[in-house]
Amino acid sequence: MRALLTNRKAQILLNAGFGVLLLIVAFFSARHFLHAGWPLHHTKPWLVVASAVLFFVAYAFKAWGWQRLFAKHERPSSQSLAFAGGAACVGGIALPGRIDDALRIAVVKRFPGTRCGLGTVGLSLIVLGLLDNAALTPLASVAAVSSSSMLVRAGFLVVAVAGVLAALLIGFLPMIARWQRVTRYRGGRWLASHTHCTKEAGAAWLLVSVSWGLRGTAVFLLLDALSLKGSFALALAFLCASAASAALPIAPAGAATQAGAGAAILIASGMKGTEALAFSVAAQALVIVTGAAVMLIITAWQVALRVKPHVQRAYATL
Repeated sequence: MRALLTNRKAQILLNAGFGVLLLIVAFFSARHFLHAGWPLHHTKPWLVVASAVLFFVAYAFKAWGWQRLFAKHERPSSQSLAFAGGAACVGGIALPGRIDDALRIAVVKRFPGTRCGLGTVGLSLIVLGLLDNAALTPLASVAAVSSSSMLVRAGFLVVAVAGVLAALLIGFLPMIARWQRVTRYRGGRWLASHTHCTKEAGAAWLLVSVSWGLRGTAVFLLLDALSLKGSFALALAFLCASAASAALPIAPAGAATQAGAGAAILIASGMKGTEALAFSVAAQALVIVTGAAVMLIITAWQVALRVKPHVQRAYATL
C-alpha cells in the first residue's frame, strides 16, 4: 500500500479521481439550486462574519489544547497543529471519514521545526479524540434535555456517557502506563515515557472545551444570520450530531457525513428538510473556508519568516 501511494502515476490517478468526483457533485448541486433556488434567502452578513471569526478562534484553542499533550522537549508549535486542523477540515471535502487523521499526522511531521516522532503524534491524536468526546459531554447533556424526541435524546445520552468514559480513560491512562505489567514490554515503556500527565490533560481539556463552546456559539449566530428559528440548545444539538458522525470508523467524505448528520438532527427538531440541508451545507462550507483561511495565514507567516533574512541582507548591502 505504501509503494502504491508513493507511486507518481497512482497519485495522479487518485487526485484526478477526487477532482472529477468533486466536479460532478458541484455540477449537480449547482443545477439543483438553479432550478429549485437557494432555500436561505435572507442573510445577515455581519452575523456570518462573526460566526466565521468564532470558528477561526476555535481552531487556535484546539491547537493550544492539542499542544499540551506533548512533552515540552518535543512539543510542536501551535502553528503546525492549527495548520494540521485546517488541512484535515479542507481535506474532509473528499477524504473518507477518519482518513483525515492521517493527513493531520503527515502535516505535523512535515511542518518546519517539528521534533517529535510519528508514534508520538499518533498517540496525541488518539488522546485528543478522547478529549473531544469528554468536551462534548456538557453539550450533549444540554441537547438531550432540550430534545423532545426520545430517540434523539437517547442518542445524545450515548454521546454524553461516551464522553464520561473517555474522561475517565484519560485520567487513569498515566497510572495504567506505569503499571509493572505494562512497563515490562518495550511498547509499554514507550507509552509510559510519552503519556501525558494528568495536569496537562486537564489544561488540554479546558482549552478543547473552549473551542467547542466557540463552535456552538458560531452555529447559534449562523442560525440567526440565515433567518432560521433556532436556539442555543438546537445549535448544540447540531454541533454534537456533526461531531458524533465524525467518530464513525469509515464513512464517505467527512464533510458530507457531518453535514448529513447535522441536517438529520435539524429535521428531527422540526425544521423543514430543504432549510435543514441548506443550513448544514452552509455551516460546513463556512468551517471549511475558515480552515482554508487558517492554512493561508500560517503559510503567509512562514513565507514571511523565510523571506525576512534575505530582505534584511539586501537592505544591509545598500
